[in-house]
Amino acid sequence: MNWNFLFSTNKDNWAALITRLTIGVVLFPHGAQKLFGWFGGYGFTGTMGFLTGMQHLPWILGLLVILIESIGSLALIAGFATRLVSLAVLIEFIGIIFTVHIKFGYFMNWAGAPNAGEGIEYHLLVLGLCLAALIAGGGKWSVDSLCTKKQ
Repeated sequence: MNWNFLFSTNKDNWAALITRLTIGVVLFPHGAQKLFGWFGGYGFTGTMGFLTGMQHLPWILGLLVILIESIGSLALIAGFATRLVSLAVLIEFIGIIFTVHIKFGYFMNWAGAPNAGEGIEYHLLVLGLCLAALIAGGGKWSVDSLCTKKQ
């Protein structure tokens, strides 16, 4: 298998830069909530307790969720292993959709109705951005571009 594909990218691709930065900047606060307890989150211990206790995930999946959203989002911002991290986020969000949000329908809970849950529209946006990053790679100003041979 050619592992260079994971790091190859068009060094002049502005759309890839915008795509990966959007995913990373939007996802990082969620990861920081889970890992550090920032932005009103529960931190690592609280999040692991929720994911393994309330959501009944195996501990390894709980750990991966936390790492993908925190460390993975920083990797996307830096443009490091963009395709690999995008694939991880894509898989995570498919899991999130089918285990939690699909039962609430399409729309987010814009009215803030108690116990109404959130639909899948935000998650679909993340999936679309991840697919684009998976195809394009890191693009302009990415660590991946440093690993790409001049064409």
